[in-house]
Amino acid sequence: MGGSDRKRRSRSRERDRERDRGDRREKRRSRSRSRERERDRDVRKRDKRDRSRSKSRDKDKSKKTKDKSPPPSSNSTVKETIKDKDLIRKEEEEEEEKKKKEQGPKKEPLSLEELLSKKKAEEAEKAKPKFLTKEERAAEALRKRQEQVDAQRKALEEQRKKFETFKAPDEPSRRDGHDRRDRAPRGSDSRPPPEDKEIVKDKEKEGEAIKERYLGLVKKKRRVRRLNDRKFVFDWDASEDTSVDYNSLYKERHQVQFFGRGNIAGIDIKAQKRDQSKFYGDLLEKRRTEAEKEQEKVRLKKVKKKEDKQKWDDRHWSEKDLDEMTERDWRIFREDYNITIKGGRIPDPIRSWKEANFPSEIMDIIDRVGYKDATPIQRQAIPIGLQNRDIIGVAETGSGKTLAFLIPLLMWIQSLPKIERMEDADQGPYAIILAPTRELAQQIEEETNKFGGPLGIRTVVVVGGLSREEQGFRLRLGCEIVIATPGRLIDVLENRYLVLNQCTYIVLDEADRMIDMGFEPDVQKILDFMPVTNLKPDNEDAEDEAKLLANYHSKKKFRQVFYVIFFVLFILHQSR
Repeated sequence: MGGSDRKRRSRSRERDRERDRGDRREKRRSRSRSRERERDRDVRKRDKRDRSRSKSRDKDKSKKTKDKSPPPSSNSTVKETIKDKDLIRKEEEEEEEKKKKEQGPKKEPLSLEELLSKKKAEEAEKAKPKFLTKEERAAEALRKRQEQVDAQRKALEEQRKKFETFKAPDEPSRRDGHDRRDRAPRGSDSRPPPEDKEIVKDKEKEGEAIKERYLGLVKKKRRVRRLNDRKFVFDWDASEDTSVDYNSLYKERHQVQFFGRGNIAGIDIKAQKRDQSKFYGDLLEKRRTEAEKEQEKVRLKKVKKKEDKQKWDDRHWSEKDLDEMTERDWRIFREDYNITIKGGRIPDPIRSWKEANFPSEIMDIIDRVGYKDATPIQRQAIPIGLQNRDIIGVAETGSGKTLAFLIPLLMWIQSLPKIERMEDADQGPYAIILAPTRELAQQIEEETNKFGGPLGIRTVVVVGGLSREEQGFRLRLGCEIVIATPGRLIDVLENRYLVLNQCTYIVLDEADRMIDMGFEPDVQKILDFMPVTNLKPDNEDAEDEAKLLANYHSKKKFRQVFYVIFFVLFILHQSR
């Protein structure tokens, strides 16, 4: 049922559409018929006017011929009028047929649907890619080129016409000038003096500038750069060039000179001072005598010499010798290597291994190990350690802290006579290196053997987890350096495996960690086993280099303590 209802509705709609179309067509036809009728009426009216004019002319002619010919009868006149009417009708019908043939079939206006279908067909035709042959492409290129050439010619022609119109008023005056010249006497030399070419050029350019300003010549529009446009606009106009003035008034400008401290507003003061000094210098140069000129030359030489000396003193520290370094250079050196120091009478750091003046044996070991440049803590800690002073060194992991306290220790042991070292082997080691953990102690032992082994310096490790008897046996054989953890070292000291009668060098590696782990009482107990005769004086003499180094090359030198602090806490603080 639903399908049949739909079919009926669609049929009824189609019928309604057909009726509407028929009504529209009838209306169009009626309109076209009415238009044709109006046209026919207009044509008939024109014909009537022509006939009336021709009749009036015929009447005039008949009046003239009345005198010559006898008057015609009434029947003949009626027949003639009937024939004229028939001829006129035939002519009108023939003219209408000709017009219809010329107009052709009557054109009906297109319907809305036909217009839409036609538009769609045109769009589809445009959307399709059209293939052009080589000849067609060449013809298209020639056509475009011809259009461009025509446009250029047209623009040039317009400019020429404008120029001619602008030039036309000057022609009579020029002609008058020629006449005046012709009327002048031949004998007299009335030729004007030749003008300078540059002046003529300037006048021409000035005239062109005036024309361009007031005649409104066609200018090519520049592409304006927008705020959000990333591409830079490289186009520029000749009118933007303000470097040259064609007007003589602005070409030769007068420079204002201030005989004092005055300056022109809006202009660079330094440039003004430079120009003024040049002006005054030229002025004084004219007034100076020979003696004054010689004196000025001497003064300039002194100034130049002083500037050269200043430049020489201001060189970078890397370009200077060690004896040329100033306090400022050492300060810059410490800033470059991020070295921070606290304390009094601190020696200068090491710039390079060559300038350190170490013994040749130690320098050979440094070269063999491959340490090309010293680290910041090594540069500053080694000179302080060589002065027999106590140090607290703070550095990050892997910065060479072990070598910083090993080199002063090895150099001091090497300075002692070898016979004394062999005789006093039972008096204990010369140095103790304490570490909080067994692993760190073993790492220090590896580094110490790397440097002390070639020099014949013996090292013993005393740590937990290994046999105490074996460690005690090695200690009895004698050693110069003991590396230990606090707990096992106290055990060895209490059991008389080891004595510290000649120990004057103490290193606390990772001292902060050792104290955090609760080793402070153990460290104090170890220090009690050492003699008190080698303690430093508790006054200003502790910073006096001469007094500290008085007995440095003997076994009775002052006790020296080297605290090494781990840098992890500072690194974590920075990362936060």
